[in-house]
Amino acid sequence: MQFPATELVLNDKGQVYHLGMSPSELAHKIILVGDQDRVSLISAFFDEIEHRSQHREFVCHTGIYQGKRISVLSTGIGTDNIDICMQELDAMVNIDLYKREEKSEKTTLEIVRIGTCGILQTTIPIHSYLLSTHAYGFDNVAHFYPIEFRTEERSLCAAIDQHLALPSGIHPYFIAANEELTSRFRSEDTHEGITVTSSGFYGPQGRSLRLESKIKDIHIKLGSFHHEGQKIVNFEMESSAIFALGRQLGHACTTICLGVANRPNMEFSKGSEREMRSLIEYVLQRF
Repeated sequence: MQFPATELVLNDKGQVYHLGMSPSELAHKIILVGDQDRVSLISAFFDEIEHRSQHREFVCHTGIYQGKRISVLSTGIGTDNIDICMQELDAMVNIDLYKREEKSEKTTLEIVRIGTCGILQTTIPIHSYLLSTHAYGFDNVAHFYPIEFRTEERSLCAAIDQHLALPSGIHPYFIAANEELTSRFRSEDTHEGITVTSSGFYGPQGRSLRLESKIKDIHIKLGSFHHEGQKIVNFEMESSAIFALGRQLGHACTTICLGVANRPNMEFSKGSEREMRSLIEYVLQRF
């Protein structure tokens, strides 16, 4: 089966359309970041940079860190961009772009997101490392794909839904990170738990400015959830789609974030550049 030009969209160089990259420019270890400027912050740690590209908000640097070939890619903000990134990353390794045919032998990518987040537990300090074991998605990206949710995931999703009593029309999903990849970043420096992925920064995270959110104080309700040893630790905007699309496509994905706000304590970081650099080095050494 050939993928037509309207489905597998390539540019005039034969590269995937949005990322503007060729398969040879992509490493099989990938760090995703939202912020374009964070790409160069990470690649500054590399021993060698072999590739740099930018198309729209998608900046990529590929290089070598202590013998490991790694690509760092900026996604911009939100799960809509994650849909683009995950599909095009997979296409570069599992579709022959010239023949427009799926490869018989599949490649598994290792993908870790390094981001910032809002903390939902009063006891977790600003600038902590939040490691995601699962994601609860307020977005709708996974609903457009045949994602195979596990029994545990469906059960936990139902338990959180019941706890929150969300307005009609909001239908979250629940997905686990890859356990083997997640375990590499586990240490006494991390706080583990469920990450909530929101489809926006203001109303979808319970913030009210001139428009009042329908889920005001949602951060308090999320922080109070406890079920069979599971708790919700943070809010961010990308992980649920990374985990859902990644797993269904056969890739290993996880997320580790720097907490820059504690929502229930109403605290916000006064500066986190030094702490972000420390988190980057922490991830690079374990990836």
